[in-house]
Amino acid sequence: MRLLFVVLGFLAIAVAVPAAQKASAPKSAAAATAAAPVNLNTATAAQLESLPGIGPSAAQRILEYRQKNGSFKKIEDLMNVKGIGEKSFLKLKPLITVAVDKGERAGGAR
Repeated sequence: MRLLFVVLGFLAIAVAVPAAQKASAPKSAAAATAAAPVNLNTATAAQLESLPGIGPSAAQRILEYRQKNGSFKKIEDLMNVKGIGEKSFLKLKPLITVAVDKGERAGGAR
């Protein structure tokens, strides 16, 4: 019986260690953060997809909106893209920006 507990203990550790290592692994460098926001005016589809809640379809709609209407003037213009409402925008706000003049940022990240 004692041997059974020892074996179960080792198995628990063997399973827990890789799971803990996986959880502490750094996220992809491509993921948007408040320190490195995604510029809506220059972002690729892949960069847009790094944003939470933005999949391939939404990224494509953002690119099409930008192509049709020109540069985003303010980050709130993102809500003009079909499928991106206020709730989605509020999640994205700290992770996005638009270019203003020579490296200045406007919008969520300052």
